[in-house]
Amino acid sequence: MLEFKNVDINVGKTSILKNISVEFETGKITSIIGPNGCGKTTLLQTLNGISKVVSGQILLEGQSFLELSYKERAKRLSFLPQLRENSPSISVKGLVEHGRFPYMGFSRKMSEEDEKAVYDALEFVSLYDYRNQLVSELSGGLQQRVYLAMQLAQNSRYMVMDEPMNYLDFPAQREMYQLMKKLKARGKTIILVLHDLGQTLQISDNIVVMDDRKIMGTGTVKECMQSDIIRKVFKCEISEVDIDGSHQYVFT
Repeated sequence: MLEFKNVDINVGKTSILKNISVEFETGKITSIIGPNGCGKTTLLQTLNGISKVVSGQILLEGQSFLELSYKERAKRLSFLPQLRENSPSISVKGLVEHGRFPYMGFSRKMSEEDEKAVYDALEFVSLYDYRNQLVSELSGGLQQRVYLAMQLAQNSRYMVMDEPMNYLDFPAQREMYQLMKKLKARGKTIILVLHDLGQTLQISDNIVVMDDRKIMGTGTVKECMQSDIIRKVFKCEISEVDIDGSHQYVFT
């Protein structure tokens, strides 16, 4: 389990979040939702060092996460930030290899285990045939899968993704959601920031609802629906319908 206990968070010298306590359950998909500016990204960026914890604790499976070495953190938890606008002029395989850096020595020479992890990751996201192409030459959807492969090659049990659906069209989004379900089936713990409420309710086991830089509520999808917290924060009505045998949510 990943736990934030009474955490105060700064960005630079500015206090953004205060007294945040929230848990992310092992082996589940948990999505963080809330209006723009509510602190979702700030909360998660404590995990890659961009946001600073000034008090409180972050515990990963009972250990202080921030007291671990950077290399040890990277072996246990991987972080996929919002994608940059400029994609690197590096081969697909070359970028995915970055996910193995925590396991390499100073020379960063790839071992057989490293090579296997890279190729397994490329196969998992169906990008093996693209391995020698430049990332900058790929579509947005394929680029996002490359970054997911890099994160997968890191082989951490916890995978954190900040708005991984940015810039993706609907078919590419659907592929990414299917990949996340497969990752969960592999035993990964997945923590997401998402904006699409419908997809959030479809894919998530648990939800963290934020507003006004506070945690407004947490729970399973069913619990959050029953508590009305989503309706109150997003000021919308939610209806559940069955369309061609598929359970869907309609927002008005």
